[in-house]
Amino acid sequence: MGIFKRVKRVVLADLHDIIDKCEDPIRMTKQYIRELEEQLEKAQQALAQQFVFEQKYERLIADTKEMIEKRARQAKLAVEKNEEPIAKMALQEKIAYEKKLELYTQQYNILKEKTTVLTEKVKQLYETYEQLKLKQMQLMTRFYVAETMKQMDEAMMSFHYDHVVKGFARMEEKVMLLEAEAKARSVIQTMPPQSFDIEVEQQLKQLKGE
Repeated sequence: MGIFKRVKRVVLADLHDIIDKCEDPIRMTKQYIRELEEQLEKAQQALAQQFVFEQKYERLIADTKEMIEKRARQAKLAVEKNEEPIAKMALQEKIAYEKKLELYTQQYNILKEKTTVLTEKVKQLYETYEQLKLKQMQLMTRFYVAETMKQMDEAMMSFHYDHVVKGFARMEEKVMLLEAEAKARSVIQTMPPQSFDIEVEQQLKQLKGE
């Protein structure tokens, strides 16, 4: 059992390490934004469908009211003409339409409430989307700055400049040597030529005396 637990820990540790490496901040935020866009699109479609249902019920209620008024006129006209059976039939249909109107109105009110709730949710979702889009831009900027700084730090750590400093020191020594040689030549060129005439005459006299 101990071995299996240790193997499990090792496997989980490796998986977490792989996931951490794969979770690139920019790629992941883009994925989250895409998922949010999909949800927003679905919510907008659902809201559009709600508006369609509302329009259907509004038309249905309007048509039902029109039929109620029509049957009421027919019943009144039938009474005026002493056509009681026709008046009863018109009133019966009028009552049936009134029942339907009551049901349609209840359903329409429920639908309106749901539409209001859904509209608020879509609004909140859109506000969240806009906020996260802005935050994504900020994160991208911070990420790229951090990556640039990291690359610069790694470049500085991997750059060994001792040989450069030593190389400059050698070049400075060469320049100093060239300067010394040039100065020496200048001194030599300005020195007056040596004359040995006096010594020559003295040694010549000695030779003649001998």
